[in-house]
Amino acid sequence: MKKWLTNLKNKWNIKSNYQLFLIFVVFGLTGSFSLKLAKPVLNFLGFNQEAFANFFLGDFFYWCIRLIIIFPIYQLLLIFFGFLFFQFAFFWELEKKILIKIGLGKFFTKKNH
Repeated sequence: MKKWLTNLKNKWNIKSNYQLFLIFVVFGLTGSFSLKLAKPVLNFLGFNQEAFANFFLGDFFYWCIRLIIIFPIYQLLLIFFGFLFFQFAFFWELEKKILIKIGLGKFFTKKNH
């Protein structure tokens, strides 16, 4: 097996190639679905690219808003597809690490009373 796959399995504490394959499938589906959902969600919220056409750096702001809105959708889809492919535990731990890194760690730290 390729060294980078072995390193990835060790880093993520993955036991089998099958589990690694399922994780890659979940990442692929999540990315594809989040891109497909982005436009309808943005349109529903009233953000479409044409609305920014007359603004200075309008395209830049549109894409920044799109990324900000897509981020939580991506995170939810990651958990959803992880659940569907029986990889919920892996993706829940990954989500907690991501949320801690963006400053929401207070929701996941254990309190000692």
